[in-house]
Amino acid sequence: MLQQILADMYIEPELLSELNEEQKQVLFLKMREEQIRRWREREAQLEKEEAARLKDRKVSGKFVSWMKGLDDDDVWVWVMGEHRDDKPYDQICDEIMSERAALQAQREAEQLRARKEAELEKRFSGLHLEPEPVVLSDQLKAREEQRRADEELKERRKAEEDLRRLEKERKQQIYISLKETQRSKHTHDQQDNHWQQTLQKSKAADVRRRSIAKQTMEDHRRRSVKALERGRVAAVTKAFASPGPDPPPKPKPRNTSAAVSRKAGMRRSFSTSSRDHIVRWFREEQFPLRAGFQRDHSRIAPWFHGIISRERAEALLKAGGPGLFLVRVSERIFGYVLSYQSKEGVKHLLIDASENCYMLLGDQIRFTSLSELVEYHQAEPLSSCGEEEFLLQACGQTEATADYTELFT
Repeated sequence: MLQQILADMYIEPELLSELNEEQKQVLFLKMREEQIRRWREREAQLEKEEAARLKDRKVSGKFVSWMKGLDDDDVWVWVMGEHRDDKPYDQICDEIMSERAALQAQREAEQLRARKEAELEKRFSGLHLEPEPVVLSDQLKAREEQRRADEELKERRKAEEDLRRLEKERKQQIYISLKETQRSKHTHDQQDNHWQQTLQKSKAADVRRRSIAKQTMEDHRRRSVKALERGRVAAVTKAFASPGPDPPPKPKPRNTSAAVSRKAGMRRSFSTSSRDHIVRWFREEQFPLRAGFQRDHSRIAPWFHGIISRERAEALLKAGGPGLFLVRVSERIFGYVLSYQSKEGVKHLLIDASENCYMLLGDQIRFTSLSELVEYHQAEPLSSCGEEEFLLQACGQTEATADYTELFT
């Protein structure tokens, strides 16, 4: 089931609702590792294609030469702010913007001054060309020319003052505009820095998740070794003990028409909301495996329950202490749920039964029967994160009629 989820990178809502927080976290870590693996494969392929394209290109004659330092042959580097005469960054930026504003305002003032000079030249040159209505004496003519010269000088002074005022105002406007542009760029840089910090936090979180996943894998390997040792002891005991009951018959093949597939050639875990389908699945596939029976197949295990809801399971376990547990048939998918009481409350772990074996979703230890899984976790903890939790006491039936009756009749 887990391999199918990783192949499709999809989990059905019914299956997701049966997972507890720890199993969801493990599933998320494994899906994240699969995404990273696929991304690395794609990046490696793109690098190969890019290298092939660059190989076909002609080598350009352009090159970059670096300035060398006087004391050594290394590239010359200037770190702003280390020297005592270095100005602060804000002051340098203000001086640069002020200089740019002054140059631009000066260019505009020169253009305006040229146009104004042309207008004054045309105006006063036209006055000299007008015909005189009467003949003036030399003294009056000199006075008239002096008046016109004074008027022209006055106009030129006034025009120059206006130009200087406009140049000063324009310089201030350009400086404010450059300042606003810098402020906008600074805001954009702050947003970019915030995004970079968020990206770094996300990468750090990925590193922590990978560390947790690595720790979980090591713990699974340790538990697998212990399971193998327990299996060897059980095999030796069985070889010297009296022969047990006949092995259960092989299960019937699944009805593949009921499967839901998203990719050709890929099988997805069976899920349904029909109670009748789940009952038929148990009778046809799980009952021949003696699912829910004790290890010797003599009778049904006291911890086994039928198709009961999560709320019903929590109600049965609520009165007991930590370690009280039961295994119930899921009411949503073809599988089982291990419900147990912990110090934090009732927890639920999904048991995958899709490959004729039993394993907690996200775990790597496979068991041939439900009773073997239960016995293993009576001696080994259920969780590798936080406080260790064991299955201590089975939660049996509380009603006169067992809730698994419909599964066996």
